[in-house]
Amino acid sequence: MSLFSATTLYGYGKANSFETEFLVIAGGGGGGAGGGGGGGAGGYRSGSVILNLSSSYTVTVGGGGSGANYQLSGSKGSNSILGIVTSSGGGGGGGYTQRTGSAGGSGGGAATGGGAASGSAGNFGGYTPPEGYAGGKNANAPDGYGGGGGGGAGQAGLSGSSTVGGKGGDGLASTITGVSIYRGGGGGGGMESTLTTPVTSSGGLGGGGKGGATSFDSYSGSVNTGGGGGGNGYDVGYGYGGNGGSGIVILRYSNAYTVTVGTGLTATTSTDGNFKVTSFTAGAGTINIT
Repeated sequence: MSLFSATTLYGYGKANSFETEFLVIAGGGGGGAGGGGGGGAGGYRSGSVILNLSSSYTVTVGGGGSGANYQLSGSKGSNSILGIVTSSGGGGGGGYTQRTGSAGGSGGGAATGGGAASGSAGNFGGYTPPEGYAGGKNANAPDGYGGGGGGGAGQAGLSGSSTVGGKGGDGLASTITGVSIYRGGGGGGGMESTLTTPVTSSGGLGGGGKGGATSFDSYSGSVNTGGGGGGNGYDVGYGYGGNGGSGIVILRYSNAYTVTVGTGLTATTSTDGNFKVTSFTAGAGTINIT
């Protein structure tokens, strides 16, 4: 059954409803502060649906969550929506005093700060296939060690170690635009570097921000990838985690049809062979198809 519950009917010259490919990615979570965990990537959902020419459909592009300040956890990203298809915002990375972070489309990584802490759960919507994976653990060691990486759309975040924060989980590649592009990478875990040499960690493939090694490091997720923000490091004080990257909604459909974009949405349409590709990069509103 279509996620839009539309019935395929045929009129004169055009089908009244038709199949289209979709990619719906939510906003990534913000990174935690003070050896913080990386933010989880925004939920990543793809597939095909039936659109009906007589109906309007809601589209919402989720914004990224804010990076934390001082010793707090990053905030969760916002959901992205296409009709009744919803992708969950990425979980915020844990902070020094709130180490576990939050669950989301992909989960936030755990912060350092002494003692074991696990990253938060992904696949917040309970979908099959999953929209994302869990964040990584912290180093389970005294102060001066790495936070866990945020979960990605294709891989869980890695655990922190005594020398570096955990790498963010990698995202997934899609060819919906005609070119293979990775999106949905988790943010890298931050490093509390009072006892070790400062080293930044890698964000997940697909827009995840790097994990910081010092108080002044703040690496955000990439725009329109749903990438998680990198966890903030710590050496001489507490700074800010990276912001999560905004999400995106993409439709690929026959060039026999036209998508009309309502007010409140930012979108572009390109052509790839016999198909059109409409990418929604910001805002919320409705669309119609003719």
